[in-house]
Amino acid sequence: MKGMPPGLPGQRYAVRLPRGKEASLAFAARSGTPAILYSSPMKTVVRTLLYLSLITWLGAEIFFPIVAAITFMTLQPDTHTAGAIVGHLLHILHGMGLVSGMVATALLALASGWGIYRGRTAIPPMALLIAMIGLTLYSQFGVVPAMERDRIAAGGRIDAAAFDNPSRIHFEILHNRSEHVEEAVLLLGLAAVALVASAESARP
Repeated sequence: MKGMPPGLPGQRYAVRLPRGKEASLAFAARSGTPAILYSSPMKTVVRTLLYLSLITWLGAEIFFPIVAAITFMTLQPDTHTAGAIVGHLLHILHGMGLVSGMVATALLALASGWGIYRGRTAIPPMALLIAMIGLTLYSQFGVVPAMERDRIAAGGRIDAAAFDNPSRIHFEILHNRSEHVEEAVLLLGLAAVALVASAESARP
């Protein structure tokens, strides 16, 4: 063979591959999938998209309360307009979160199937992402519509309703619940990032 040192007829040569490529080729051989799919560039693309999706969601969760607070301070005492703006931003936040969460979950499943992460290390962050998606769906399609119904029942302006108005009382309860849901999503997201980092340290 061209480029090989001379030797005895029929002599075999052992070529040692880097550890990561060796594991990728072994996984591809077991699954019957061409090894080109598990090349280092493809793995880098998958991890990059995963990190971007997590950054997008968590970044939005971190900055949303800051933007909401600035909006209320700027438009005070017109809390009705401020609430309408924040409500619209909340819809955008939920949309970004749902898309980012589904993308991140799919990429983690893909990374696990491709052998990018060792064993089942991708399952815990996937479980947290599914919980985050569930909480976001609950907030978007459960809490937010109920708050809108309370606002309409209170006459369209919740801040103008009496403090003992049942609709306003229920609105405040839902508002606090919405805040707790977003806080839970953020904490679960930070935990998911930590688990992904742990999976990175354990990958082949």
